Amino acid sequence: MLPLAKSGIYGLCIGALGLVLSLTFYGVSLEENLGLHILFRLRGARIAPEEVVIISMDEYSANRLNVLSTPRKWPRFLHARLLETLADKKPAVIAFDIIFAEVHAPEHDDLFEKAISNAGNVVLAKWLQNKKVPVYERTGAKTGQLYIEQTFPPLSRFETCALASAPFALPKVPAKLNSYCAFMMGAEYAPSLPVMVFQVYALNVYDEMVGLLRKYSPSKFPKISANKDTIIAEKTVGELVRVLRKHFQQNSDISEKMLTDLDNQEAVSDNPGKISVLKSLIRIYQGPERRYINFYGPPGTIRTIPYYKALESFKNNELFLHGYDFKDKVIFIGHSELMRLEQKDGFHTVFSQSDGLDISGVEIAATAFANILEDMHVTPSSTATHLMIVGLWGLLLGILCMAMPATVGAGIVMVLSSFYLLTIYHLFKQNALWLPLVIPVFFQVPAAFFGSVLWKYFYANKERKNIRTAFGYHLPDDVVDQLANNLKNIESGGKVVHGTCLVTDAEQYTALSEKMELYDLNYFMKKYFEVIFGPVRRNSGIVMDIKGDSILAIWASAHPDSKLRNLACTAALEIIHYVDEFNRQSDPLVLPTRIGIHSGFISLGHIGAIDHFEYRAAGDIVNTASRMEGLNKYLGTKVLVSPDVLYQLEGFLCRNLGKFIFAGKSKPIEVFELICRVDDAESCHLDLCNAFSKGFDAYRSRCWEKAIDLFKESMHLEGGKSPSGFYLELCKNYIKNPPDTNWDGAIYLSSK
Repeated sequence: MLPLAKSGIYGLCIGALGLVLSLTFYGVSLEENLGLHILFRLRGARIAPEEVVIISMDEYSANRLNVLSTPRKWPRFLHARLLETLADKKPAVIAFDIIFAEVHAPEHDDLFEKAISNAGNVVLAKWLQNKKVPVYERTGAKTGQLYIEQTFPPLSRFETCALASAPFALPKVPAKLNSYCAFMMGAEYAPSLPVMVFQVYALNVYDEMVGLLRKYSPSKFPKISANKDTIIAEKTVGELVRVLRKHFQQNSDISEKMLTDLDNQEAVSDNPGKISVLKSLIRIYQGPERRYINFYGPPGTIRTIPYYKALESFKNNELFLHGYDFKDKVIFIGHSELMRLEQKDGFHTVFSQSDGLDISGVEIAATAFANILEDMHVTPSSTATHLMIVGLWGLLLGILCMAMPATVGAGIVMVLSSFYLLTIYHLFKQNALWLPLVIPVFFQVPAAFFGSVLWKYFYANKERKNIRTAFGYHLPDDVVDQLANNLKNIESGGKVVHGTCLVTDAEQYTALSEKMELYDLNYFMKKYFEVIFGPVRRNSGIVMDIKGDSILAIWASAHPDSKLRNLACTAALEIIHYVDEFNRQSDPLVLPTRIGIHSGFISLGHIGAIDHFEYRAAGDIVNTASRMEGLNKYLGTKVLVSPDVLYQLEGFLCRNLGKFIFAGKSKPIEVFELICRVDDAESCHLDLCNAFSKGFDAYRSRCWEKAIDLFKESMHLEGGKSPSGFYLELCKNYIKNPPDTNWDGAIYLSSK
């Protein structure tokens, strides 16, 4: 094949790789959660618009005001006082990101209602709730139920006095929050709180908006009020938003005409602020339901004033004297904390702090409003643009890497990548334009360079034989890299590391293998191993060995690490959970699984000679983990761990099952049953541990009769074969044949 053709084909392959990744959920998720994260981190914090202010209902304010820490339970006469003092400063809008769904003291509610009415510019928050709705056939028979999202307004007395109300739903999940709904999905053009607040703020350009609509949409002019005073008096801002949203969505061509007209006006206008607000208003109405948030920085970046300080400072006119005027500002009031331990309304974002402090819901609402005001939401590239960039970038990289020598290609790729990063960083910083980053830089660049190196190495280098030989061994990636450089590493022996070894074994495998055809058995075991391997890999473990139905997995590091032991225990509990689920689905073909875990120093390396080696872990730790797995058969347990595994480890519910001396060993080892995570523990687990502990204490005190009675009680909680049953029989035997006077409770096991 000609070099140019080969380079072109290789470039097409790299471009295709990027296109395929870009079209997958994994690729989209990477760009959103990692690419956007990197761009924000590179950009850093930026100055928020001075028009936006947050008054935070924080823990410190609650203490200063001597009220409950829960914001919705604060006495409403405080809100009334705040509205009265704010009204003197003439803010443009006051938005409460608090749910007023409960009736409080009548006299306080009366004061708050009056204050809302007098302010005339208050926007209240609605709340959303998932509701079950039955589904019926035409015959009237119930066939199931659906979950719908239902909006609930604040108390009617408050909603009637407020200028408007709207919900602001944010997903309270571990995933990173990157966007919000400008208009509620599933609801007919219903706005969210930031959009509603912005429309109230933009009522001062209402006449200009009406003029543009009449000019560019005379035949389809929406049914809206002729002037803003009527809208304010009749409190129809919500209906106005719905009508305008519907109009712009159904007549998408008029928005560009209106924006062009405003561009022409801006060049000669003596009031560019009004034109800017009009542009933002048009773009929010014509834009998508979901908008990506352009965060300003860490929690507290938007000007935030504690509630108590706002009350006290307004009283003394302190803030005004210091040069901060609230006239024409938009004030968001809600729960916001700048201390992690006190935070209850935080959302994980790109600017969440290392100490766990997140951005509060009210600050996100304020951020969304500020984005609308500045017309600076994060704007992702269109699908077509994204695919074109990724495809052409991959083609260029592939051609250059294949056509150039490796060292020259590396330099060119680094320069191109730096230029690409600087370009997309500049566009993101200046225009909030979000172009693909992760797939082009972190996937296509290394794929293009290293792929071309391997391709050339395979065809042109005499050392390619070493590569093929090294890849013949099933090794971790770092070991493959070592062997690719020097195949003699195979004979160099092992290295000593601190490892946590997890050994599994399946009951009834032998009986199952006799009943099944070989092909069916292989397929069944493949599915079984998929179930086991998943938790190991998700928790950063390495599957080192497979023997029949048993596996050995390790977590290794240079020094003892409680994090790795935590991962190993988590993997064990997940294995038991998923195997149980697997067995339920494949019943009657079941493989109950037992697990043993031990931790300590092991030898990790190549074992073998001549032309066959295996990369594996060796040492007493591995052997003991296997023995502990086997002990499950006698105790009726599923997961057994050693004290070395549990050392400095928290968060797991375990019970001490005693000391055991395994066959062929001279030193006893204490064994614990790993039951579950503490957070997942139920009352039955705790009752079982307490009941067994009492019997076990009696056993160690040689009170055989008492221990028997107590173990009988705990057996009722365990059911079936159990540690209680094991010790019950042991106590019966000790009644007939008491142990020596120097007996320390250790149990000798004569077989493996």
